Amino acid sequence: MIVVEDELLASAMTGDRFAMQSLLGMLRPVVTRYCRSRLGAQFRRDSDADDCAQEILLGVLVALPRYRYGTDKFLAFVYGIAAHKVVDARRRYVRDVSSPVAEFLTTPATLIETDHYVEDFERRQRLDGLLDRLPARQREIVILRVVLGLSAQETADTLGMASAGAVRVGQHRALATMRGLLADAVDNEPSL
Repeated sequence: MIVVEDELLASAMTGDRFAMQSLLGMLRPVVTRYCRSRLGAQFRRDSDADDCAQEILLGVLVALPRYRYGTDKFLAFVYGIAAHKVVDARRRYVRDVSSPVAEFLTTPATLIETDHYVEDFERRQRLDGLLDRLPARQREIVILRVVLGLSAQETADTLGMASAGAVRVGQHRALATMRGLLADAVDNEPSL
């Protein structure tokens, strides 16, 4: 979990290039993980999530001089920008009618790597399917807690929930729902 120091945030807000670079460097892995978890396997290219993360960081950079809420609310501020940019990316994806074609594979080593990509893709697709079946609030809790590693209190602050306890209850319910969905999927698989 990242911790933004008051001095770093204040310097970045005043336009200090080194502070802005440090701040964005701290945010990049968190934002990228968020984009990959929210955009998931629906997108055609791995770079789609990276492009969205870059747009989020640019949005943070543009909005930073007007930010006035302190370090304790900063991640919620970034999350708000991220949520809007992900929605924008999904809208662009729906309007995009192009279908990129993968390059031809030529070497056995590339084929082995491709197997890993396919397995990762299938795992992400299953996870996306499970997350999509959760209510929106529970889905956001799981993403913030499990994928991004926010504490219960940070998640409560980010989502505007009453307490860390409410987050833990929501997380418990979400994970129980996901376990039930997985059990149903296993029970309904055809036998070989």
